[in-house]
Amino acid sequence: MNKYAHGMVVAAQPEAVEAGASVLRAGGNAVDAAIACALVAGVVDPQMCGIAGFGNLQVYLPGKGLHQCIDFHAKSPLATRADQWEDIVIGETRDGFGFVVEGRVNDLGYQAIATPGSLKAYFEAQTAWGVKDWDEIVAPAIRWAETGFAVRPHVAGWWAEGAAMGRTDNVERLRYSATGQEIYFRADGSLKRVGDVVVNKDLASTLRLIASEGADVFYKGRLAELIAEDMSAHGGLMSDRDLNEYKTTHNDPIRSLYRGHDAATNHPPGGGTMVLEMLNMLECFDLQSMGHNSVEYVRTVTEIMKRATSDKDRYIGDPAHVDVPLNHLLSKSHAREHAASIQAGERAQVERLTYEPRDTTHVCVVDKDGNAASMTHSLGMPSGVITDGLGFMFNGCMAVFDPRPGNADSLAPGKSRFSSLCPTMVFENSELKYVVGAPGGTQIAMGVTQVLLNSIDFKMNMLEAVSAPRVSGTSNAIDVSNGIPWVVTDALEAEGYEVIRSPRTHDFAWVHGIRVENGKLDGGADPAADGAVQIG
Repeated sequence: MNKYAHGMVVAAQPEAVEAGASVLRAGGNAVDAAIACALVAGVVDPQMCGIAGFGNLQVYLPGKGLHQCIDFHAKSPLATRADQWEDIVIGETRDGFGFVVEGRVNDLGYQAIATPGSLKAYFEAQTAWGVKDWDEIVAPAIRWAETGFAVRPHVAGWWAEGAAMGRTDNVERLRYSATGQEIYFRADGSLKRVGDVVVNKDLASTLRLIASEGADVFYKGRLAELIAEDMSAHGGLMSDRDLNEYKTTHNDPIRSLYRGHDAATNHPPGGGTMVLEMLNMLECFDLQSMGHNSVEYVRTVTEIMKRATSDKDRYIGDPAHVDVPLNHLLSKSHAREHAASIQAGERAQVERLTYEPRDTTHVCVVDKDGNAASMTHSLGMPSGVITDGLGFMFNGCMAVFDPRPGNADSLAPGKSRFSSLCPTMVFENSELKYVVGAPGGTQIAMGVTQVLLNSIDFKMNMLEAVSAPRVSGTSNAIDVSNGIPWVVTDALEAEGYEVIRSPRTHDFAWVHGIRVENGKLDGGADPAADGAVQIG
């Protein structure tokens, strides 16, 4: 007997949501739907994610007694040297996310590419835990690549965003390759606009090969050969050895209790630690009595965010290269110490803003049997590179590494850098209650945490929870979306806080989620993006 009357898919692209929901209606499970959704997202949101990207997937299959995360962060190529860009450093981007070097070789082009993990993770998850054939899961993505997709406002907005903080202009990324020039621009050379159709026949052919031969064709087969030849011919760091030896990491989620709710999320180098640490601190305060988005609430929540940010900057990195003190960071005693300093009126100091670009996306799925999947996947800042004939753009993850040797985020072979992505599930009395996650760079953990507070503490349904105005505290300033009342920010400024108001009504990550309430599912797609909720 089914646990729920239907399943549900929530993601940032309507075409991808439709693919996932169709898979559920055809008898697929949550994993099948999540991977079908992700593959379509890589076609219709091609700079946010794709088969040459990275991410993290959390899967819950209660009937099989399985609850696991697959970490598939991109890894710096084995040819990476700690000092390879030391002599050409120009500076650090003002926002603290990435470095500018001469020629922008770490940001645009072949040297910007880290070894991708997305396709391997998609294939591992679907073939191990899905119930449909792999080629059936890839089929919707092939159709969208073959027939084309209409440029949506969110896609066009990123394309036109322009250069930021010394990084490469997005139009340069789109124009870098011959394929990009052909498919992303009009005949007159201008960038395609909202409503224009993008057809990608090369990607359709690549996906057909992947549908037929699985992920191995990308990491060890014909595609790997073509990729390695292209990298070698253009001075790229990644080689066939990097592709051949790439491995995902499977582990149990890390967990903590918040007001009787069991929150489960991902390990470092992802951002799950920040979510749990913030929830531990927040548990020390009566948020309901403060009132949602009141002066006291915003002050308290952002002070907690600042402390979590400082801990992240100091402690969290790739556990294969950095000793991360997880037990300390997730301890209730550590949270109480931070909470006590806030209650004493102490203000945290964050040395700098470490902001990540928002070139990421997310999918949440719950099927009618109670299985669930939550996956955040990304290209980072895309490199602009599209190998001739293959159709997909590679990640640009190398730009975020520190080109100065000897620091926590310095370059090293086979290393992953911290990212804030944190696909999260929450349980109440051992029953699934929430499936949430978001794109949005450093703001991901901040957005996910606030959505959980909105629903757990303030009893909002998921649409209300993802739509409520949010705040952020990742620097010494308090950032607020334009939905926060001026009376609140005026009072905070009168207390001596610097407040930075975003012009966007909805800001600080694009959170997507599903809530289980009284045996029924309700979902919410962040109104800041083009996302959708669909029953399957």
